[in-house]
Amino acid sequence: MDFIIVLIREYGVGIVFLNVLIEQLGAPIPAYPVLMVTAAIHGGALADQLQLVAVAVFAALVADYIWFVLGRRYGRRVLSRICRISLSPDSCVQNTESVYGRWGAKSLLVAKFVPGFASIASALAGAVGTTPGRFVLFDGLGALLWVGSAVFLGGLFSSTVADLLAVLAQLGQWGLLLLALAFTVFIARRWWSRRQVIRSLRMERLTVAELSDMLQGGEQPVILDVRPSMAFDASHIPGAHSYDPLHKGAVLPAIDPQAQVVVYCACPNEVSAARVAQLLRKAGIPRVRPLLGGIDAWVDAGYGVHGAAATRQAAPSA
Repeated sequence: MDFIIVLIREYGVGIVFLNVLIEQLGAPIPAYPVLMVTAAIHGGALADQLQLVAVAVFAALVADYIWFVLGRRYGRRVLSRICRISLSPDSCVQNTESVYGRWGAKSLLVAKFVPGFASIASALAGAVGTTPGRFVLFDGLGALLWVGSAVFLGGLFSSTVADLLAVLAQLGQWGLLLLALAFTVFIARRWWSRRQVIRSLRMERLTVAELSDMLQGGEQPVILDVRPSMAFDASHIPGAHSYDPLHKGAVLPAIDPQAQVVVYCACPNEVSAARVAQLLRKAGIPRVRPLLGGIDAWVDAGYGVHGAAATRQAAPSA
């Protein structure tokens, strides 16, 4: 344990850079506690604290800009990949799109204080066409607030942190084992929570090929797009109705209890769609199924979409 404390004293700034970079890239390795401990160990020297803040903010900007560029290049399909890497809840895409749709780039000011939000918000900013200058401005300010608060708290409670580290140092290898156990429990809890959510939403899915056959065969199922309206306006399956369950004013279209209903989203494991499907079944509409793979699977299969994005793609050939 003494070795770790010495390591932080000697290489704390480098450790913080790597930790923040890796966390903001999506890995479930929390950097905020490391920032606080490093700030506490470095003491109250203003130059050291400013250096720590500058390095951590730079690391966050590097990672966030990578996601921003990926979002601009690959669009919303990159969002679900982040959830899988970070072990964030599968509803994180839906939640982030709703918040970003309401507040725009300003939401980046608080993104890093919300678990599972920062990386997705950066990719979403690129996907919706936020300008690089505006992104860097708000993301940089958000990173400064996040890092600054951690460094401030580390300095404020430096004596408490020092006492805690002293206790862990006295425990020797047991102290190191305790930290490793705490980290393992943290990761295991996030994994288990996500697994339980997925299990609770198990139900029969409809494939995109089956939906296409239904539409071509003259069947008219009620198709619900449960993504935020911003995503719906960009592209949606022909004939779909927009219904964002996270929006206060959201209203379901009139649905015949005997109608076939297809619900889709753009999130891992169709979590948002499955939740709405469960609610509809409880409301007395039994013939409802989530669309396997959501709109991404629909597009990947080569089926057409309506919306602003589809219009822009068709324009050059017009």
